[in-house]
This record gives sequence, C-alpha cells and structure tokens, in this order.
Amino acid sequence: MAADHPVLFFDSGVGGLSVLAAARLLLPTAPVIYAADSAGFPYGTRSEAEIAARVPALLGRLVERYHPRLVVIACNTASTIALAAVRAALDIPIVGTVPAIKPAALASVTRTIGVLGTEATVRQPYVDDLAARFAADCTVIRFGSADLVEAAEARLRGESVDPARFARALAGLFDQPGGDRIDTIVLACTHFPLVEADLAAAAPRPISFVDGGAGIARRAAFLTEGQRWPSAPSDGVAVFTRLDDRERKLAPALASFGLASLVEL
Repeated sequence: MAADHPVLFFDSGVGGLSVLAAARLLLPTAPVIYAADSAGFPYGTRSEAEIAARVPALLGRLVERYHPRLVVIACNTASTIALAAVRAALDIPIVGTVPAIKPAALASVTRTIGVLGTEATVRQPYVDDLAARFAADCTVIRFGSADLVEAAEARLRGESVDPARFARALAGLFDQPGGDRIDTIVLACTHFPLVEADLAAAAPRPISFVDGGAGIARRAAFLTEGQRWPSAPSDGVAVFTRLDDRERKLAPALASFGLASLVEL
C-alpha cells in the first residue's frame, strides 16, 4: 500500500476529534481525512433506521473518493447501529467505537457506573450486552443528552457555554435512583471527552471519566502495523456533508488537530 493512503475518521460532527487526537499519538505521520456528516447532525436524535441507511451510504462515497487504508467510525451512535452494515459493505478494515463499559467496571469502587451518551446510543441493545458481559456486578445508570453534544460543538466553535448545561447532563445520571453512588462515568459519545474538564468542574464530587479513545487508537495502530507511512506529518483535510458558516467557525479548532483545510463532500 502506498504511504500516502489516509486513515479516514468519521463522525456526525466534531466529536471524533477526541479519537483522532489519541490516534495521532500512535500514528503521528498518518495522512488523515476527517469526515463529519454535518448535514445529518446530530445522530443522537435520529431514528435507528435513518442512521442504518445513511452511514453505510456516506462511507461508501468517502471511501470511493479518498481510498483510505482504514476507516474509524469515531461515533458511538453510528457504531452501535451501523457498524455491521458498514463492514459488510466495505472491503477495508473498519474500527468502531463502543461505550467503554469494561474499563469503567474495572475502575469502579462503588460498583455503580454511569453511561453518558446520546439518546440513541444509551437505548441500544449493544449497550445492554456490554453491561451484561463486563459489568454484571455493577449498577449501570444511563442518560442521553443531546444538549451536551451541542455544547461540545459550540465550545469548539469558540462560543461561550453556560456551565449549567454540563451540570444538567450530569444530573441526568446523579438524580436517578442509585445515582448518588456513581464514581465512574463512561463518556459514551466521542464529543464528550472534548468537554471532560467542564464536566469535572460541574460535578458535585470527584468523578472518574472513562472513554474509548485510547483503545480505538491502539486498534487502528494494530491493524496498520507494518504498513508504509510518510516520513513526516502532513496537514489533514476536514470533509463536511454541509459546509456553511456554522462549520467554517470550527476552522481554528480543526487546525489545532492538524486539519488545515475544509471541503464539502
């Protein structure tokens, strides 16, 4: 494989930047295409049928255009709903993103963990299965917050975000029965690690936050082990399915993640 074949990161918005940051630590010279389905954003309030139809079709177009060596679906909602369909449709390695329930269960002392994601993610049977397999001795409390996704996007656009929005998202977990015992929270949306410091500041007590970024990066590195890479880092490209003023305001933040140009699919 030619050294310039990129790794493609895909999300509904800019949440996947948290995964890209982890991957760059292990694959520092990897060419990168970051694709955001801004025309379909946010996924968390869409139906399973919409996501299951939209994601494979979009990734098919992106793979045809950019010829990546690997696709990372850096979105919990898209992965829990459409990962199997994408793998069936595309003949290249696909790395998905799933809630980090296993490491959270290993870390929890109180045996009560929270799962903070989108509304679509937290209701998925996939999450039931992860909880049954890896946290059977834990109480697992879930909450879906569409507003927290929007807050993370606003933060990356450089806008001021009311701290009360982070407190409300956490209250969705803490105010449920047994929520006072939560000591570890799974950030089950890739947007949420981007505002982890805000969540920690809004928490009423010290809380450990866990996300899957590092594990996804390790998987991407493993699947590309031994392949040729460029000798030096290069600027990446951010691709949007809709590119208007809202997306253009993200340019400074995208540049800080090594994405120097914005284009429309």
